Amino acid sequence: MTDAVPFFSAEGAAFGVDVGACVQRVAQSGWFVLGPSVRDFEAAFARYVGVPHAVGVANGTDALALALGALGVGPGARVLTAANAGYYASTAIAQRGATAHYVEVDAERLTLAPDALAAALRAGPAAAVIVTHLYGQMADMPAIAALCQAAGVPLIEDAAQAHGARCAGRAAGAWGALGCFSFYPTKNLGALGDGGAVVTADTALAERLRALRQYGWARKYEVTLAGGANSRLDEMQAAVLLAKLPRLDAANAARRAIAARYNAAFARLPLRCPPSLGEDYVAHLYVVRTPQRDALRAHLTAAGIGCDVHYPVPDHRQPVRRAAAEAALAGAEASLPVTEAACAEVLSLPCYPGLTDAQGERVAAAVQGFFAGAAAC
Repeated sequence: MTDAVPFFSAEGAAFGVDVGACVQRVAQSGWFVLGPSVRDFEAAFARYVGVPHAVGVANGTDALALALGALGVGPGARVLTAANAGYYASTAIAQRGATAHYVEVDAERLTLAPDALAAALRAGPAAAVIVTHLYGQMADMPAIAALCQAAGVPLIEDAAQAHGARCAGRAAGAWGALGCFSFYPTKNLGALGDGGAVVTADTALAERLRALRQYGWARKYEVTLAGGANSRLDEMQAAVLLAKLPRLDAANAARRAIAARYNAAFARLPLRCPPSLGEDYVAHLYVVRTPQRDALRAHLTAAGIGCDVHYPVPDHRQPVRRAAAEAALAGAEASLPVTEAACAEVLSLPCYPGLTDAQGERVAAAVQGFFAGAAAC
């Protein structure tokens, strides 16, 4: 179909940067891992987020696992997190031998609900809280950060989908003890492959992270920290990210503009649209909610409109956890009605820099056409 609208565009995600030139410079330098491009990007990204330290790692999941390791979270520890964010935090928690305890999300933002988090913090000791800024929408960070501070529990931000989002003038990643980012190619700030970073204002945590990302070395071949990994951001990815970073805010503004047009087009439809178009939302994904999700998805696919579901299976219902859930999960952890309803209703529509007005209009018209047809039946 010649007029199909793709769900993601690699061309648009390039921000107009000559990525070939970035790669060529690295190839000619002869330095490919943890070299000057990584150091320059770490410094620039730390400034962008507004913290003293950024530590480049291999991917976003490693960022979460290494953040937990830097805090000393280990086997048997209880970590509070949401269950509607693709199992990434759960994977990192499992890698540390810790246990995920799932907390209900807010019905509007679909991020950790402060009242549910407060109850979970009262229910038992927690080694850490991981809050995910889902779909580019920041969580209620003033409330969540205050709860964690009062409880004396370190807060980790999963900001993998929220590069450049801000709340009360503070960037995503700068609210917690540690902020974790992914630079997977589809992210708001994406590399040519995998990449990630952990940011922090704590010098001691930054030093632990730098050791843990490279085997636990204090110096080459001398392992002083247990739980280390081989998780390093490479020079090519860092060079591309460094070139794209100055254009991130403009790209985020383009995403918000698309989201605003969708919200206006869908205002009279039986859809739940993103609740914010402000600086706390960078439209990593434009996600609508409807009980008719599967039928709408089929309709859009037939019309040549790319769409996807982020994420259909809540973490506590994943097959890998099913036996444990049936045998052991009870009470608040087994009762996550908002989480489960959202996972059954969410649908992501095309929203990225480079999506043309005409393409956006095609998406909106196709969604409107679905509901017009449903009303006529």
